[in-house]
Amino acid sequence: MNDQSPRRPNVLFFLTDDHASAAISAYGSRVNTTPRIDAIAENGVRFDRALVNNALCTPSRAAILTGTYSHVNGVTTLATPMDSGQPTFVSELKAAGYRTAIFGKWHLGHGEGHDPQGFDHWEIHADQGTYTDPVFLTADGPVELEGYATDLLTDRAIAWLDEQEGDEPWCVLVWFKAPHRPWVPHERHMGLYTAEIPLPETFDDDYSGRGTPAHHATMRVAEDLTDVDLKEDPPEGLDYDGLARWKYQRYMADYLRCVAAVDENVGRLVDHVAARGEAADTLTIYGSDQGFFLGEHGWFDKRFMYEESLRMPLVMSYPRKVPAGRSTEALVSNVDLAQTILDAAGVPAPPRMQGISLLPTLAGEADAPARDSFYYRFYEHDDREHHVWAHYGVRTDRYKLIYYYADGLGLPNTRNTTYPPEWELFDLETDPQELRSVHDDPAYRDVRDELTGQLAKLQAELGDDAYVRPSPAERAAALGRL
Repeated sequence: MNDQSPRRPNVLFFLTDDHASAAISAYGSRVNTTPRIDAIAENGVRFDRALVNNALCTPSRAAILTGTYSHVNGVTTLATPMDSGQPTFVSELKAAGYRTAIFGKWHLGHGEGHDPQGFDHWEIHADQGTYTDPVFLTADGPVELEGYATDLLTDRAIAWLDEQEGDEPWCVLVWFKAPHRPWVPHERHMGLYTAEIPLPETFDDDYSGRGTPAHHATMRVAEDLTDVDLKEDPPEGLDYDGLARWKYQRYMADYLRCVAAVDENVGRLVDHVAARGEAADTLTIYGSDQGFFLGEHGWFDKRFMYEESLRMPLVMSYPRKVPAGRSTEALVSNVDLAQTILDAAGVPAPPRMQGISLLPTLAGEADAPARDSFYYRFYEHDDREHHVWAHYGVRTDRYKLIYYYADGLGLPNTRNTTYPPEWELFDLETDPQELRSVHDDPAYRDVRDELTGQLAKLQAELGDDAYVRPSPAERAAALGRL
C-alpha cells in the first residue's frame, strides 16, 4: 500500500433505504448473498456497531449530510424538511474544489430552501420515488425516464463521471430508493429466492418481556403488511400462523430481490471507477439510512431503538490509505460520516458538526478516538400507521436504556389514550435479542442509575434539552415494584 500520493481522495458514497445488516453476507446473512457490497468490506473495514441517531429516513439523511443530531439540523420527523443551506460535507467539499453530484433519493424536501445545495449536479427522486419509470427532479426541471430506478441511477452517475474533465477530485452520492417498501423487483430477479426463507428466531415474539410500546406498535408481518406490499392474495384456509409465514415469505422474497439489484449496481459503479484508474484513490462507502426488521420480533419497518432498527450496515474502503480486510466493534454513528469524509479530504469540518472522524479507525490507529456511549432519539410519536412512541436512550458496550417519554409530555396521541412514560433496560450481553427488560430488576439498580445519569450527561453535552426525569411519584412507584 503506497501512502505517498498527495492526491485527495474521490468519494463514492452508496446509501440505501431500509437495508438491514442481516441481509448482507459480509454481516453473516442467513438469507442472501451480496458479493459486491462484501467486496468493499473485504478491501477495507466493516463496522459492526454503526448506529443511527434517529431510525427514520429523513432525519438520518440530514444527520449524515450535516454531521449533526436532529435537534441541531432541525429534521426530526418525516414531515420536517431540511434547510439545505446549512453546512454539509458536500458543501464543504465543493468549496474546497471538489466536483459534486447526487443521484437518487434525497427525501429532505423540495423547492426553494430544500432542494440540494452544494452540488454541481443533482438528479433526485420526487419524495419517496418509484421503482419503475421514475421522475427525477433536477435544477432544470423534472426528467421522466423509462426503466428500473436502481439501474438508471447507476447509468446517470456513470455518465456524469465520464463527462468530467480535469484533475480535481469528485464526490458522488448514489442514494438508492431500494430496498424501501413496497419492494418492487426487476423482472430479471423474479427467479431468485423461490425456496423457503428461514424465519428469524424471534418471529413469534409476544413482547411479554417488554413494556407497552412494543405491544402498541403496528408493524407486524402477520397483521400490517398490505396488499400493495404483498402483490397477491394468500392461499385460502390459512390460520393466523400460516398466514404470518406466507406473508413473511412474500415480503422477504421481494425485499431480497431489490437488494440483489442494488448489489449488482454497486458492482457496476465500483468496476467503472476501477476502469478509470481511480480505485486506489477513492473512498468508497456503503451504508443504509437505518436498519430494518426482517421479521425479528414479528416486525417489519424500523423506528425503535432495538438493535435491528438501530444498527446500519456500514463498510468503507480507501486502498491508498486503509488496510484491507478488517472489522471493528467501535460504537460509531451516522453523525460521524460527514467528519470522516472531510478528514479524508483534508477539509476542516465546521465547528457545529457533532460526530468524530472515523479515519483513524479506518487506518487502524491504536489510539483512534472512540465513544463509550451513544445517544438516540426518535421524535415521531404514535403515527397513524406504525404507532411507535417517541423515545430516547443511551447505548453502551453492554447495556441499553430507553425512555418512552411522549405521553408524559402531553404530545398528541392518535388513539386518544394516555399512557405514563415507560423505561426499558436491556443487558445485551445476556440478552442480545432484547427479549426481557431488566429495568425493574433489583440486580440492575446500580446499572440503571448509572445509565440514567449517562443519558442526562449526553443530552447536556449535545445540547438536547429533552430529558425528563420521572416525577417523585413515578420514582416511588418504580421503587415499589422492586
